[in-house]
Amino acid sequence: MFLAKVIGNVVSSHKNIELNGKKLLVVKKINPVDYKTFGKDIIAIDTVGAGNGEIVFLVKEGSVAQQLLDNKNVPVHTVILGIVDKIDITEEKV
Repeated sequence: MFLAKVIGNVVSSHKNIELNGKKLLVVKKINPVDYKTFGKDIIAIDTVGAGNGEIVFLVKEGSVAQQLLDNKNVPVHTVILGIVDKIDITEEKV
């Protein structure tokens, strides 16, 4: 799993039939300490009703994502599992 920020959405009138009715969002990974985004944009299926600007947690494994949607035919690699309310990080200094 990883954390990301929703930065946009994808609208597609022509797509694989297994994606019909699925909301697609564009996300970018974040650093949980400073919330700065990094890396490439990722398209993910939203299962929780996330919106633009929200921090979410996702799973990025093809077969795991398909299992979460209970459909092995969905051509998906990344699924949004939840919306983050708060991140608390406690570092222990040795």
